[in-house]
Amino acid sequence: MGSDEVIDKARSGARQANDHPVVQAMARVGYAASGLIHLLIAWLALQLALGSRGESADQSGAVELLQDLPMGQPLLWVLAAGFAGLALWQVTEAIGGWHGDGKEAVFSRLKATGKTGVYLALGWTCATVARGHNTDSQDQSAQTTGELLKLPGGMILVGIIGVAVVGIGGYHVVKGARRSFLQDLVKDPGDVAEFAGAVGYIAKGIALVVVGGLFGLAAATDRASESTGLGGALTWILEQPFGPWLLGAVALGLAGYGVYSFFRARYTKV
Repeated sequence: MGSDEVIDKARSGARQANDHPVVQAMARVGYAASGLIHLLIAWLALQLALGSRGESADQSGAVELLQDLPMGQPLLWVLAAGFAGLALWQVTEAIGGWHGDGKEAVFSRLKATGKTGVYLALGWTCATVARGHNTDSQDQSAQTTGELLKLPGGMILVGIIGVAVVGIGGYHVVKGARRSFLQDLVKDPGDVAEFAGAVGYIAKGIALVVVGGLFGLAAATDRASESTGLGGALTWILEQPFGPWLLGAVALGLAGYGVYSFFRARYTKV
């Protein structure tokens, strides 16, 4: 069997998996799980803006909040399964989805591949906490950055990651401002969803730009501690002039993204 036949067979299998009702249903559960996580992150960020220093305002803090709720452990397993299903769907999109031609196709496949990693990480975090273990996204980010900095050319690699994350953040801001996220849906979800999506994508984009900037700072100073993920980025916003007001606005925007994610679970193209 030639390489072209192997590739064609892989794409055909991916398309079949992509169209499978179970995979599509799990992808929708994953989007709803993302909505819940973003609402909890928004709540933690708002508490931080108001002066509370409880759970870290990031994915691990949100998951640990769920752990403390009645029936929290079963819910975490549902979320873990949803994120795993969403990651699987993104894999089938990356391999077998239709992505146009040329640069558009390359960008679309890379985006699906990147999302696969994000959803796998979220699923792993949910499963880890459901098993009774704690996680700390900020420490994990700093540790990972530290390992990268030890590699030959590590500072350049971390800098490239920072630039990439800034680019992703800018993409989110543009997507929110232009309302182009509506192209991901099978129908118009209404004014509430459109407004929530717009402010949500812009707020999440701003947070990601700060995350990328902190990666860049870690690369420039050779200090892994500068790279602390989303929680560190929101703390950095808090420390700026008018920080509580800025962080409060970002928190409300992240809540909007969470609300939009529930609409996306219903109306997304799968």
